[in-house]
Amino acid sequence: MIWETLGSVLLGLALAWAADHRLAHRLPARNLVFATGVASALLGAFITHSALGAGHVLATLFGATVLSAALLSLLLRPHAGRRSTTSAA
Repeated sequence: MIWETLGSVLLGLALAWAADHRLAHRLPARNLVFATGVASALLGAFITHSALGAGHVLATLFGATVLSAALLSLLLRPHAGRRSTTSAA
């Protein structure tokens, strides 16, 4: 269980760093990005571990990666120069 937790934290940090490194102009403050990456990875690991049980370390880390990437993608803002093409009418 401790290895799943540590692995999830490291995966969350790695995904947050990669997102911040490549998309810094489209993301909010850096501390929010890193906190979201770590917290969502831990939540993903918890959900996956609860669903599958012990002994599925790789699946648990995969669940942590998926949820972390999904929640980090929700932090993205649209490009500053691009206008929205949808209308309210």
